[in-house]
Amino acid sequence: QVQLVESGGGSVQAGGSLRLSCAASGYTRRGNWMGWFRQSPGKEREGVAAIYTSGDLTSYANSVKGRFTISQDNDKNTVYPRMNILKHEDTAMYYCADEGRLLLQGSYAYWGQGTQVTVAS
Repeated sequence: QVQLVESGGGSVQAGGSLRLSCAASGYTRRGNWMGWFRQSPGKEREGVAAIYTSGDLTSYANSVKGRFTISQDNDKNTVYPRMNILKHEDTAMYYCADEGRLLLQGSYAYWGQGTQVTVAS
C-alpha cells in the first residue's frame, strides 16, 4: 500500500520554526524528486521545496528561499523540510509528494494527506 505520511505540522508564532517530515513506504522508489507543496484557503496549491532523492539537488520557491531548507534520509525514505523565520503567509496545508520533478505538481505520482501549518502573526 502506497503511503506518504507527513508529520510535524502545528501552530507557531511568526518568526518561529517547524520541521516537517514525510516518510514514503509501500512502493519501490525510482529516485526522482520528492517535493512539498502548500495550499491556503482560496489559493491554488503551490510548490515550496523539493529534493532530488538520488543526489542532493534542491529547488525552492522564491518565497521561501533563505528560510526553508530541505534534507533527506534515504535509509528511512524520509524527507525533512526545515522551515525557519515563519511568516503568517506561510500558513497553509502542506503536502508531500514523491516521484516527480522539481516543483512541477503535475509530474508527481504519489501524494500525502497533508499536515496543517498555522503561523500566528
